[in-house]
Amino acid sequence: MLPADYGLFVEEFKLHAGAIWIMKPIGRAQGKGIWIASKPSQIEQWMKERGMGKAENNVCYENFVAQRYLEDPYLVGGKKFDMRIYAVCLSYNPLRVYLYREGFARFTATRYSKEDFDNPMVHLTNHAIQKKDDAYDASVSDLKWSFPSLKRYMLPKHGPAATTECWAGIHNIITGSLKAVQGVMINDKHCFEMYGYDILIDDNLKPWLIEVNASPSLSANTKEDYQLKCDMLHDCLDIVDVEARLRGDERSVGGFDLVYDGGVVEPDPQDCPWSTRLGTK
Repeated sequence: MLPADYGLFVEEFKLHAGAIWIMKPIGRAQGKGIWIASKPSQIEQWMKERGMGKAENNVCYENFVAQRYLEDPYLVGGKKFDMRIYAVCLSYNPLRVYLYREGFARFTATRYSKEDFDNPMVHLTNHAIQKKDDAYDASVSDLKWSFPSLKRYMLPKHGPAATTECWAGIHNIITGSLKAVQGVMINDKHCFEMYGYDILIDDNLKPWLIEVNASPSLSANTKEDYQLKCDMLHDCLDIVDVEARLRGDERSVGGFDLVYDGGVVEPDPQDCPWSTRLGTK
């Protein structure tokens, strides 16, 4: 966290010589304010411009998150993508989580390169950025794939075992992140949270957590996007069950599956032979 952890960040910079870092402002969306740093001098200049993080002349400077940039992402057709996944947390004590099977992969319009780090079209998958590219044509490509489409691409290329391990890893990242904050979250039985997870896969098929959005965007760019989000919201409200229609022991509600209920909930082998239903219809 910058500027508060500036000293720690400088040490990390030294430990990982040659690494690329991505700087993200807190509280913004659609890729706004993100920039990439490869030299300590860039960070030093950034800090100086902000008075080492101190507000001056009644100007309140933003906090930033600094993350190691994954330089070897998994590519499809030479293009980088990340994944948006939805999870609903009904309770933190006990932890009760539903995971939506469907989601989408968000692609860049430009082929990936480790050069040209100043070009957001190459490195940022945010659709709000990509649709501004001169080559973008919504009638040809919306730069989004459904999860079943992504799985169909991965299965013949990597085989069932490696593909299943990758998707199970994504599943575990989501439940693990919620367990990690369970003890510090305020629990209110009258509230729920729907999170939008952003996941990136590297070229070894290892999934990485990029960020968790407490207020994920629900705007739609295509008919398919609109349908997915409407279906997801409909099923989310069914889970919340304001009208008390559910028994309370449902393992699946619409496209959502109960994945954690005071402990890990494994999918029914009769319905799903894999360790997760994420990415299936």
